Amino acid sequence: MYNVVGVRFKPAGKVYYFDPGDALIDVHDRVIVETTRGVEYGEVVVGRRTVDEKDVVLPLKQIMRVATPKDAETVEENRRRARESMQVFREKVQAHNLEMKLVDAEYTFDRNKLIFYFTAEGRVDFRELVKDLASVFRVRIELRQIGVRDEAKILGGIGPCGRLLCCSTWMGEFDPVSIRMAKDQSLSLNPTKISGLCGRLMCCLKFENDTYQEQGVVL
Repeated sequence: MYNVVGVRFKPAGKVYYFDPGDALIDVHDRVIVETTRGVEYGEVVVGRRTVDEKDVVLPLKQIMRVATPKDAETVEENRRRARESMQVFREKVQAHNLEMKLVDAEYTFDRNKLIFYFTAEGRVDFRELVKDLASVFRVRIELRQIGVRDEAKILGGIGPCGRLLCCSTWMGEFDPVSIRMAKDQSLSLNPTKISGLCGRLMCCLKFENDTYQEQGVVL
């Protein structure tokens, strides 16, 4: 059994578990942790609890420390720099004549890595672009191609229901959604009626399908 706390790095991001050690850490505390991407700043969203070994990814990393107001200032500065880097990225993409659409950019907390998220129709050879960007920013550069659902999650927006997108406000991860779910719920199969802002099947088909199954409505 392991003592853990759950940390989230983005408002509607996935929850990752860390060893709190002997530190007094509560929900909503900001903490500094080491991840596979580098040193990061996150918010505790799941309080201290004991979980089985099968429920965590080992080795379990320990929280480095509770964040300070100075750390929060660093995060804001990183966000400002990341926004500025986006214009440079677009200029370099145009110079290299690449078919890429930039969605977002972010620095790791320690500012050792700058990550760009983009969409593209197919695979893109961006090796020369990475070299060019590294020479400008003098940090490690990572380019991450994402899908349209992830793009919607990052950018946010209003869904067909008139509410803010579930994926950008509270959903940590995407669940598989199938056209069968729409059929089982006797919904119109018109793509414009059952598709979300991203153009894919609406995530709420999955939410409501579970209720249909529990009530024995699905034949």
